[in-house]
Amino acid sequence: MVQFSSLQLHNINTITQMMSDFYAIDNYPIDIEVSKKLFQEFIHNENLGKAWLILEDEEIVGYVILTFVFSFEYGGTIAFIDELYLKESARGKGIGNKTIEFIKSESTKLSLKLLYLEVENHNEKAQKLYLAHDFAIHNRKLLKYKI
Repeated sequence: MVQFSSLQLHNINTITQMMSDFYAIDNYPIDIEVSKKLFQEFIHNENLGKAWLILEDEEIVGYVILTFVFSFEYGGTIAFIDELYLKESARGKGIGNKTIEFIKSESTKLSLKLLYLEVENHNEKAQKLYLAHDFAIHNRKLLKYKI
């Protein structure tokens, strides 16, 4: 049975280890100590977003993080699915589908207007998952400016 548990301070070591595993897939840099401090700030400020651990039969198998943004274009608060990670042993079992259904349900409860996400071009399984849940490819280009 798949369940979702709100991230708590005592879960920070667990989630940062999974985050390190997630980032390693695409060789993204990560500073665990910085991530731990960011999670403390994130948990204490509910205006920043929400995060949940994903559990299967009471075992932590992943996590999902929503970060909030206020948008005039969309008429209120929108969210970015900043990260959705499942351990390799949890993939292919429908847990990703249940996670997206959960996030969509929570988004309605939170009165969010829109969900954005990024997916790597090579991650075809994730793309299929999101498209199957009515996400659409955005015609705009996402640009970044690193400060």
